[in-house]
Amino acid sequence: MHTAVIRIVLFAVLLAFAAQTFAACSRVINVPVAPTGRSVIINGEQIDGIYPDMLRSLMEKEACKFALSAVPRARQELLFETGRADLLIPAGRTPKRDEHGIFIAMIYNRATIISIDGNRPAITSAQDLLDKKDLKVALVRGFDYGPAYQDIIKELTRQGRLYLDTDVVSVARLLKSGIADLTIMAPSIIAGNIMDDVRVQDMLDKLRFEPIPELPWSDSGAYISKKSLSVEDTASLKDMLEQVAKSGAVWKGFQRYYPASVLKESIRPR
Repeated sequence: MHTAVIRIVLFAVLLAFAAQTFAACSRVINVPVAPTGRSVIINGEQIDGIYPDMLRSLMEKEACKFALSAVPRARQELLFETGRADLLIPAGRTPKRDEHGIFIAMIYNRATIISIDGNRPAITSAQDLLDKKDLKVALVRGFDYGPAYQDIIKELTRQGRLYLDTDVVSVARLLKSGIADLTIMAPSIIAGNIMDDVRVQDMLDKLRFEPIPELPWSDSGAYISKKSLSVEDTASLKDMLEQVAKSGAVWKGFQRYYPASVLKESIRPR
């Protein structure tokens, strides 16, 4: 389905709860975002995708105004941690992020090992990955899938096997060129980022997804900053985002933006 049509349909779904009345926020809510598959699509100055569409639907109800800005993922995390971002969205739930924000769950997702399909024996665990010392790994700086993921990063760094890059397409290009053998992220993120990039879109049908037990299904959604917002604005945002989560609109957005084969490995409704 064409992206413009998808946005119109998703917008209609999100407006289904327009009758809900929310308390208005006292100021504009600052939301820096980074390219994240179809969840957040950045094309020059234009910011689209599942979560920007959701926030714009909330603005239509004149409840809160959101100022979206495009930043690299690592900077998005830093802005949130230092109280200069009011929302971190989308985001998986991690202990580190819980220190800085209030989490609102919207879907389940998981990261998997991802490579270009080949004859390599399957990787079945984190230890199996760490033992295969001939395999180079490329990751996006700023991504975080919890403590086990961070442990993998530390050991790969110690072994000298890790490339860190700024965005998903750069990581995909490392895979395509053979500089790196695999990455770790949610399949929906890599698929969404390479669909429209002519340099790497031919990879889509060749991707191999390998789940490991150390990276299980977990909550994903949005964090509301504990540092930057008033009590009243925090309560308004929490109420709004919880209503969106209950509506199932985010899952419907994923179904419209992604093929079922990608969602099977990556995203589940709550």
